[in-house]
Amino acid sequence: MHLLRFAICTFGLLAGLGSAMASPGAAAPASEEPTQEDCNVAVAEARALAAALPSDHLSRYFAERHLHQALVEAGNGEFDECVDMAARASDEVRERRHELAPGEKLKVLGAHE
Repeated sequence: MHLLRFAICTFGLLAGLGSAMASPGAAAPASEEPTQEDCNVAVAEARALAAALPSDHLSRYFAERHLHQALVEAGNGEFDECVDMAARASDEVRERRHELAPGEKLKVLGAHE
């Protein structure tokens, strides 16, 4: 009985190994690292979405902060982080995660305040 299990496991292992060697490209990851161009496109799309909101909208404020961080990451050569931050900015605008109550205004304090 043990010999039969061993034979089945060995056959399965060899079959899997053989198929992996026959198609080496199938094991490669399907996606590549984002490039500067991918980052620029993602930032431009998110910026266009943010521009559609009023300038005092809280979600636009947060989206612009995410876009600023995306550009910082791109400057550091971290294009995957840039695309991620641009996606966060887009999500912020689409989902409008931050809303002000009627009559409230956004006041951003400067570094000296």
